[in-house]
Amino acid sequence: MDALDRQILIELQLDGRLTNARLAHKLDLSPSAMSERVRRLEQEGLIQGYRALVSPAGVGLGLQAFIAAELVHHDTESIRAFEGGVVALADVRACYHIAGRFDYLLHVAVRDLEHLGRLVKYDIAAVPGVDKIETMLVYSEVKPDGGLPIPEDDERG
Repeated sequence: MDALDRQILIELQLDGRLTNARLAHKLDLSPSAMSERVRRLEQEGLIQGYRALVSPAGVGLGLQAFIAAELVHHDTESIRAFEGGVVALADVRACYHIAGRFDYLLHVAVRDLEHLGRLVKYDIAAVPGVDKIETMLVYSEVKPDGGLPIPEDDERG
């Protein structure tokens, strides 16, 4: 990945709807050369897809929370069962296997506190292997996800 590829990734994270022609113009490259570069970045897996950023409140999901979960057992089968159960839950936006006091951190989006309570008590607590759960409510989003910081070539080691 060179400096131009880096800039392409930065620009597309800022606006995934940039047309090839506009992206080429912004980065002073021909449209055909830009198209080839973007296609290569997609084929190499550096660009994994494109999506719209949807307003949670706009679709009736007025409450977000992070839920930390600790498993009873940490064997391969327990981990697979938990991860499979979480993947099936539509209200879970993201799930991370983490180090520290808890084993997993789930980001959820729900309608309201009642919906969150049902999700925790009946869905997440029912996932195989769950031992302890701690819920943290999101009051406000201070810094939205702006994409990954794309390091300079010399920063990647």
